Amino acid sequence: MSLPIFFNQMGHILSKIALTDVIMQKMTKYRNKYRVESTRLQTWDYGWNAAYFITICTKNRKHFFGEVHNGKMNLSEMGILANKFWFEIPEHFPFVNLDSFIVMPNHIHGIIVIDKEYNATGNEFFHREIIGRQRFQNQGKDTVSSIIGSYKSVVTKYARKINVDFGWQSRFHDHIIRNDKSYERIKNYIINNPAKWNDDFFSSNPNPSTNR
Repeated sequence: MSLPIFFNQMGHILSKIALTDVIMQKMTKYRNKYRVESTRLQTWDYGWNAAYFITICTKNRKHFFGEVHNGKMNLSEMGILANKFWFEIPEHFPFVNLDSFIVMPNHIHGIIVIDKEYNATGNEFFHREIIGRQRFQNQGKDTVSSIIGSYKSVVTKYARKINVDFGWQSRFHDHIIRNDKSYERIKNYIINNPAKWNDDFFSSNPNPSTNR
């Protein structure tokens, strides 16, 4: 399925979800005002067909993956592993298509597109209000969390043969790409990341906010 078709379908689905999410957020606020909620859409199943922008940082933002010189990323041995295993994701998750991707000194950015033959969106979403709560108990099979969890695991396994101190931040950031404009903006950001490294948020801030 092409990305424009994804975005057309998602516009209809997300418009329904938006109202339900506002209601759920208000209910949570009054139920427990001290609880910190996930920034994810609580009524969205992250195994559904969509394009997702992924960011994963290394533990303590350490430069395990190499350095940027003159606007170009020079990969270390561990950076080569992070790059190699990303492109092997579709071998283990055949319904995943990969788009723009970059390995930076202390993080990676990438776009993954989930494109399953059967997509459980649409009318089913109204019966899935429990999704947000279930996520904390089980990340689910063939979801963004299981895909990224598998990727992080294999990189860690082999990177620690090079440096036993290697590690990822426990969480990662994901963002649903909702339309062509957002897609082009994110794609350009990924491609131009090395050239703009000195001004990049991740080059100076040791504690980015994450949602997973």
